[in-house]
Amino acid sequence: MASSLRILSSRSILRATSATASRQWSGAVPSSSASSAPISFGMQYVACSTSLANNSTSFRFKSTDTSKESKAKILAPPMVYISGEEMTHYATKLLIEQWIEPHFDTSQWESYDLSCKSRDDTDDQVLADAVDAGKRIGAIFKEPTITPSAIQVQEMGLKKAWGSPNGAMRRGWNGITISRDTIHIDGIELGYKNQVLFERHAVGGEYGAGWNEVGQGTLLTTYIPKDGGAPFVVDKRDLTDSHNVCVVYHNPYDNVRELAHLFFNRCLEHKVTPYIVTKKTVFKWQEGFWATMKKVFDETYKEDFLKAGLLDRSGGDLQHLISDAATMQLIRWTDGGFGMAAHNYDGDMLTDQIAQVHRSPGFITSNLVGKSDDGTLIKEFEASHGTVTDLWNDHLAGKETSLNPLGLVEALLGAMTHAAQLELNAKPKDKEVKNMHAFVNNYTTTLRTALHNTFRYGQGTRDMCGPTGFTTEDFIAKVAWRLNRYLAQQTEEQAPPELKEEDLELPASKLKELDQKALMNLFEKYDKSGEGKIDFKNFSKMLLKMGVAPKKQS
Repeated sequence: MASSLRILSSRSILRATSATASRQWSGAVPSSSASSAPISFGMQYVACSTSLANNSTSFRFKSTDTSKESKAKILAPPMVYISGEEMTHYATKLLIEQWIEPHFDTSQWESYDLSCKSRDDTDDQVLADAVDAGKRIGAIFKEPTITPSAIQVQEMGLKKAWGSPNGAMRRGWNGITISRDTIHIDGIELGYKNQVLFERHAVGGEYGAGWNEVGQGTLLTTYIPKDGGAPFVVDKRDLTDSHNVCVVYHNPYDNVRELAHLFFNRCLEHKVTPYIVTKKTVFKWQEGFWATMKKVFDETYKEDFLKAGLLDRSGGDLQHLISDAATMQLIRWTDGGFGMAAHNYDGDMLTDQIAQVHRSPGFITSNLVGKSDDGTLIKEFEASHGTVTDLWNDHLAGKETSLNPLGLVEALLGAMTHAAQLELNAKPKDKEVKNMHAFVNNYTTTLRTALHNTFRYGQGTRDMCGPTGFTTEDFIAKVAWRLNRYLAQQTEEQAPPELKEEDLELPASKLKELDQKALMNLFEKYDKSGEGKIDFKNFSKMLLKMGVAPKKQS
């Protein structure tokens, strides 16, 4: 029998606690050192009991001191940080300084400045570098950026109108989907009562189109097979107008199966009903998108959705919605509890509508999901709104501003969580990595609670609380205060003992000599708490009952 029997006395626990009180995140520091105080890392998983019956190990949290004198930062896992400009850059800088940097060492983050000036100064090499870094690291946070107009090119003195960086990112990271979900705060009504999910195909469509203005003539679109097969004309049309705009684009469908798996798994996780949106009744070429999604659903997910009761509202099967109908249902289905998947352009338009129903783009997430060459998911997180130029102009003019950073924060937390998971996937047995992963998950949950509670207490920004709402700076400071208080409440002055299996196991040779069933029955008799351990009081009772309790020497 592989399991061990653990009998712990109060005294042994006290001895172990004393021995481990100064244990730190990265190892022990001599007590004579000036930095000998315990390092606070919030919560760490430690094995605390092993069951004889099922050979399973249970877990509990441990904490170390969080006094300011002993406060130390946790080394955040590698992540790409892409900075933008204007009001969102200013607000993100504030929240990083007040919410993140007091708790994390971000030296492993790689930063890239995608402001218009930086792109212009580097001839857009910074964008190429950011894309390469994202592909290598796999977790990216991006602030909103500006795609300059012709007027802005003149105002900023740029060499050219640099294009949107999003296309380069989606291509460089083998983009599959852009996930956009509603953000909810318990107790506050926004738009949809329950969560709405959306998957927008990340590639293809009008965004990568080639085009030109032409006069009268004939337009031929010719396909030339890579395998050397005979070319053929995809489309031929005569142009009779003197002024025409010709547009050519395509939709790559190889990754639609991956999009389907991501979408259906997320719908199951969040317990929402899935719908597929196309305009295939008119655009016949969109039939392949629906057919692939339906095939993946029927082969892999239908039974799970039926068992979960998630197809009751859709007639017991995956339903297709014409995009026109989807726009109407988005307004009608305000109870939420559904998900949609669509092509790139339709997804862009429909998620803008979801944002308006759900108050504003600030209450919608935006998460680009791609895949590296080895199959690892690359995830880039950003707010779904822009740089908020009007508030930036007010800020520059010395006026008060009140920016709601909710979308920015959700993006940052999403990127940090994914970075921690990637690190854990790469080093699943590394104790420090497991500790870091546990801390990041606890931290992001706590920050989200602090953020939401600040809104619930009526201390939110003015878009939520009206003219009496907090300014940008005051809101960020208030959340920082609440976050620090919540984190402090989670910690203890001393770490509990770290129990090691090898110190507590009975040798296998000895176990063979014992009646293990009788031994287990005896142990359970005195294990009053049912936690797989015996305290000193019950341990004493057991020894007295057995007649083996040591007596004082006369």
